[in-house]
Amino acid sequence: MTRAAHAARRRDTVYRWATLLLAVALVPAARLVGGRGSGRHLACQWALGARFPAESLDGLTPATRAAFEAARTRALWRHGELIGLTSGHRRPEEQARMFAEAVRRTGSAEVARRRVLPAEESKHVAGTALDVRPAEGARWLEKHGGPHGLYRIYDNEWWHFEYRPEGRPVMLPHSGVTRRIDQFEMITAWTR
Repeated sequence: MTRAAHAARRRDTVYRWATLLLAVALVPAARLVGGRGSGRHLACQWALGARFPAESLDGLTPATRAAFEAARTRALWRHGELIGLTSGHRRPEEQARMFAEAVRRTGSAEVARRRVLPAEESKHVAGTALDVRPAEGARWLEKHGGPHGLYRIYDNEWWHFEYRPEGRPVMLPHSGVTRRIDQFEMITAWTR
């Protein structure tokens, strides 16, 4: 392990403990504000808000937001794992700009779709997609997100989860494969 990786791991451990200690310290105030039953949940959201100050849960559907908050509350209190949100809801204009930039950068809409979908297809625009961090939090969510309806969708994006209350979807290789038949067609094309 390199020095930089070792220092980053040590830093992440400090952040994890500091966030957990902050959450514990905030429980009494959270109980005053939210009531006895919501104290740990609210304290967790406040502590994670301090740890990840740039994140915004605005624009997520109410069910997606509730599922995400419940999952990360469980992650923190039961396993000491932090889950932050890098990107949630996106306005259609923002998603369209991201897709256009990916097309420009890759030279192809087909190749760009492997990382970014057009606005009309993106679950970020719908408010049901979450890009999470750090990698340890994403691993926790992949293992424990099912009871909350949160699932990793694409094999090439460890950070991308979607709220799917109907149950676990088939994991696709990337966002450019939009239907199960696309995956079959892709495999068939590769074997020719």
